[in-house]
Amino acid sequence: LEFDTIYHEHVYYFNAVALVPLFRRHGLEIFRIEKLPIHGGSLRIHASKVGKHAVDASVDAILAEENSAGATTAGYYESFSRAVVALKKSLLELLADLKSQGHSIAAYGASAKGSTLLNYCDIGRDTLSFIVDRSTYKQGKFSPGMHLPILAPESLLEKRPDYTLLLTWNFADEILAQQQAYRDAGGRFIIPVPQPRIA
Repeated sequence: LEFDTIYHEHVYYFNAVALVPLFRRHGLEIFRIEKLPIHGGSLRIHASKVGKHAVDASVDAILAEENSAGATTAGYYESFSRAVVALKKSLLELLADLKSQGHSIAAYGASAKGSTLLNYCDIGRDTLSFIVDRSTYKQGKFSPGMHLPILAPESLLEKRPDYTLLLTWNFADEILAQQQAYRDAGGRFIIPVPQPRIA
């Protein structure tokens, strides 16, 4: 459900069902496919001129998996869309509930994926006080669209928001370990994807 990685740098997403015929039209053949865990599951495609390499069983296995999942049907993508809308609703309800209880909320990670999530969900200054990021290039600037101030991570301990929305949730383990002092002081993190939860 990594909808937040869909932005200007990542315009196209291809599956094997689409790539096999595309490569064939240009005299190329996919002869091996590797599944990688990055970004919720990615494919590494190995291709060459037709007949240069024996086609590995991994190609048929991935094609069968994609066909079985319905990747050639509109319903597959409509289901993804519905799941994204449900995640947005769930996250906004959680944040609204915390705010209604008087809690302060910041965010961690002024990343492109974070900007996508904030802008899609319309999470701005009425919900978040600021964003922290380790990059000194981002500190002192504002987030695209929502115009939230970007501060150094030390601000979590200085300002002590009750909760911090983890926009770079794909690095949750690393960031939670780095921010142990903030957590020991009572700070909690909200991990938004694949389902909003408090850590």
